Amino acid sequence: MNPGRKTVDRQKRLRRLCAVVAAEDAGAMGRQVRLALAQTPTVELRLDWLRNDNERERFLRWLARQKFAGARFIATCRRVEGGGRFTEDVRGELFWLARAREARCTWCDLELESVRKLPGRSVQAARKAGVPRRVLLSVHDFARTPALPRSLAAPPYGDADAVKIAAHATKLGDGLRLLRLAERSRKFVGVPMGDVGLPLRILALREGSALAYAPLENATAPGQVSLREMKELYRAHQLNRATKVYGVIGAPIGHSLSPLLHNTAFAKLGWNAVFLPFLVEKLPEFLALVPEIGVRGFSVTLPHKQAIMKHLKTCDALAADIGAVNTVTVGSDGALHGYNTDYLGVLRALETRMRLKQSRVLIFGAGGSARAAAFALARAGAAVVICARRDARARELARACGGETIPRRALLTEKFDAVLNATPIGMHPHAGVSPLAPGELHCRVVMDLIYRPLRTELLNIAARQGRMGISGVEMFVAQGVAQWELWTGKRAPEAAMRAAVLAALKEEAA
Repeated sequence: MNPGRKTVDRQKRLRRLCAVVAAEDAGAMGRQVRLALAQTPTVELRLDWLRNDNERERFLRWLARQKFAGARFIATCRRVEGGGRFTEDVRGELFWLARAREARCTWCDLELESVRKLPGRSVQAARKAGVPRRVLLSVHDFARTPALPRSLAAPPYGDADAVKIAAHATKLGDGLRLLRLAERSRKFVGVPMGDVGLPLRILALREGSALAYAPLENATAPGQVSLREMKELYRAHQLNRATKVYGVIGAPIGHSLSPLLHNTAFAKLGWNAVFLPFLVEKLPEFLALVPEIGVRGFSVTLPHKQAIMKHLKTCDALAADIGAVNTVTVGSDGALHGYNTDYLGVLRALETRMRLKQSRVLIFGAGGSARAAAFALARAGAAVVICARRDARARELARACGGETIPRRALLTEKFDAVLNATPIGMHPHAGVSPLAPGELHCRVVMDLIYRPLRTELLNIAARQGRMGISGVEMFVAQGVAQWELWTGKRAPEAAMRAAVLAALKEEAA
């Protein structure tokens, strides 16, 4: 393909990425429009977000005076009945859409609820009212994914220039059902909503959706990804059928920086691959859809690190000993193969700061991450001590790694070379609390396996006491690099991956 053809194709793909502009006053709307057009030529204008008719008039007058070459504006004045903020009736909605046409908007989004109130329940009636020439007929269901139409050719769908269905996905299968319509029609826009639907929202363009929506600043629907993330982090407009899909599964999953870590590596090397966050409550449901989504490998976090093991065809010997898997590769035959790279993360983070052999290390917690840390330290020659809320799990882990257990009250007097927190206490968004009190830290080194925030309250306590602190970001990056290399068979751009994660955490803390 010649360079000119490649440029044209990139521009066409970029036009399918729709920035959502929503603000309460005309000035803010105008500012958002300019910022949006710097990233994509397609912009949805949420006129219903403007606080009153005066602000709508001010904004549309401003828009009419502008000369945005190549811009494609979709005017929307969604009524409350359709999930928007516009409190007037259908006549008021059509009035502002007609005014948007005068401001050179070539498209409008008209809800099915509004069309059903028009003469003949027809899109043609809206066109006669003077709305923008091209009509996107939209359906929104914020509670579930409803029964979908068998055909988009029959009225009222067939009378529209395009059809959008945005529906809440309670499971991944809902979102996939929605996107299958996109495979059958070029004029269909599929929008899976909610946290479960988020990864499929990113894959929508790959599946054939005519548009993918992303807010510039203000989210207008649940599970939205910002325009910046959609374009720069996930490169959604560049995804195609050849794109390799990877991801992280867990519950919760919104805190994870794994997408940033791995997508940075793919972008750095120019690979046609994407890494997505999958909110997975029921593991079998996700695994059943791995072939259909085309997942090539995935990271495993709480609460699935141990449950995943019974679904594996093979499991690395070390991961089997640990009893927890954090990395899965998917073979060409669909078989799952498990590994544990948390082990490497702990070792790489600690061995440059202290001598592990013959050291005494306390691990607070007994879950999947604690198991990896315990086996890593035991194999490095450390004496491992386990303290956990559930005594039975602590004893089981101590037996497995050749360590010992200790009751919580003993932490007030016992001394260690290092203390590791392997619990989620203090993790974003519940930062500001510490799993251990100041009087329970009798050691030289404190490591928190939590990486978000960069400086947890536990590490703040350690710093005030003059103890060496190690952020979980060290383990996170190291285990992620090992994952990436397992999936790709190539050397990971570790420096770029670390820099991206640190920059995000520092920005978050600022």
